[in-house]
Amino acid sequence: MSLRHLLQRILVILLPLSIASTLYLYLYPIFQGCAFPIPNTKNINSAASSFASNAVVNTFLQHAADYSSTSPALQPKPAIFRLLVLADPQIEGDSSLPGPDDEFLARIRRYWEDIQSALVNGTAGNATSPLNEEELEVPLSVFAVVADAIYNTIVVDIPSALTAARKRLDLFGNDYYLAHIYRTLFWWSRPTHVTVLGDLIGSQWVTDEEFENRGWRYWHRVFRGGERVDDDITITGKKSRGDDESASSVETPELESLSRFNSSWARRIINIAGNHDIGYAGDVSKHRLERFERVFGRADWDLRFQHPPLEQGRNTGEADASIRPTLHIINLNDLTLDGPPFDPEIQSDSYTYINDLLSHRSHPVEDEASFTLLLTHVPLHKREGICVDSPHFAFFDDDDERDSENDTIRFHKDGLREQNHLSEHVSSVGILQGVFGMSGDTDAPAHGRGRRGLILTGHDHEGCDVVHFVNRTAVSSRDELEGIEEENNEPPWHWDAARYPLSSSSSYGDVDNPSIREITLRSMMGEYGGNAALLSLWFNPDPEVNQWQYEIQKCAAGVQHIWWAVHGLALASLIGVSVLVGIYAGEIVCNLSSRKEPGKASREKQKKSVPVPQKNKSSQKTSER
Repeated sequence: MSLRHLLQRILVILLPLSIASTLYLYLYPIFQGCAFPIPNTKNINSAASSFASNAVVNTFLQHAADYSSTSPALQPKPAIFRLLVLADPQIEGDSSLPGPDDEFLARIRRYWEDIQSALVNGTAGNATSPLNEEELEVPLSVFAVVADAIYNTIVVDIPSALTAARKRLDLFGNDYYLAHIYRTLFWWSRPTHVTVLGDLIGSQWVTDEEFENRGWRYWHRVFRGGERVDDDITITGKKSRGDDESASSVETPELESLSRFNSSWARRIINIAGNHDIGYAGDVSKHRLERFERVFGRADWDLRFQHPPLEQGRNTGEADASIRPTLHIINLNDLTLDGPPFDPEIQSDSYTYINDLLSHRSHPVEDEASFTLLLTHVPLHKREGICVDSPHFAFFDDDDERDSENDTIRFHKDGLREQNHLSEHVSSVGILQGVFGMSGDTDAPAHGRGRRGLILTGHDHEGCDVVHFVNRTAVSSRDELEGIEEENNEPPWHWDAARYPLSSSSSYGDVDNPSIREITLRSMMGEYGGNAALLSLWFNPDPEVNQWQYEIQKCAAGVQHIWWAVHGLALASLIGVSVLVGIYAGEIVCNLSSRKEPGKASREKQKKSVPVPQKNKSSQKTSER
């Protein structure tokens, strides 16, 4: 069987499979039905919008239309706030790769220098040789030096070089795998905002040079086209160390209006600080925090957006000026809230920011037209068994052994080294009762229901979806100990959490019971399936609702092996097609050549067959005379 026929048979199977798998990989959100959920309001004419109310169809229509302020309205319209949520990319680096002096070619060069030195001096090399020092002290012949060089090259250097090459290829492919998730979902879903919930890189202890390198890969490979949120926008997170200016004196930026289409925030990446970016409280230093903020943006800030004027109905088109809903986005660095901290001043700054947030920029809990979206890294406290990660705290056993004169100390003894959740105190007092103003006391403002909102977190790579609520099931038993409770000042309720959605028989999620949902997004790393979430948030002006509503959909690209396999298959198909085209081109050239050869041969034959004219006898006799 000829090579051409073999390639044809292989490509008959390989080429369609490659095309189909490539289409799936680059259009996987469409095949999986991933799209921002469409608002469900009574103002929508169901007869005219039943087809477009499907999220995927609606997204198709968005791509088909050129939206502008003068474009005809699509019914139903997509949500005015559409957040693409990603978590824990953990960009790895080359810290495990050999240094420049230990690269394969550098070692081969040193071996050659050793051989040359042995030839000249009759010694075993010099102090720069990579061979063992004990072997260098013993005089060796030239042949021994050559033998050792060959042995080390085969046994040590070649395997090390292959491992390094595989690691570099893996890092390169992982960057573009993560980029594929962001690029594909951004193009298809058309978000108005994007956030990454921490752990942008893989280690907080990398050198400044390596940190800058990973930051460059983050912005130029993984999130190419994305923009760092400018410090002028995140002015609420400005630190005020060393001057008389207090945090409360920072001017609150004017409310920016939400935009359903062509949002100025679409390319801005809201980066959340993770423990692999700056460390836990026990090893967060000013230097690590400053370099994170320089490359990725401020770690603490908040901004309030204003909803455009509402329409009372589709037919009236009249704006309701009495209601101006607002959306409060809080980017909170919760890694510094527990302790003991490495730098108490950093922890103090964090609590100063929260107090300033509550005092100057949070709306009253009675404001139903306000919605608080908290973006942070470490999840809130939960009982063991609720999520994959159970409550866990670990502390440093000793001080950092590095020489403080030459190296920066990274941590102190008893400092917080690791945590799975926030402490119960920080979760309840700082977040649930502080940021969201919830309480189990029915006499509290808004009966303790607090501010409407949602919490998005990362950190737990497996992901989790829970509801935090006031648990009153122990009230009866606690009533028996009322006197003791009054002495201890303990409320007859406590905070609890349960997996979402709650069972229909549960009363914890009742409207009258304070509760809030926390979604811990599963990691976008390949081994966890390349996950993302699409959050739609809108204000429902229906008089029966008259508040913010949201819906979220999760979307997974699949493990990284799928990405590698599809591109490997595409490359193999491309090579096969190229070889086959080359074979066909060669055969065509040969056929053209063979057609020219018979014509040339026939012309030469005709020339040979032409009779030579002979002289007549009379002329011949004349010549003889």
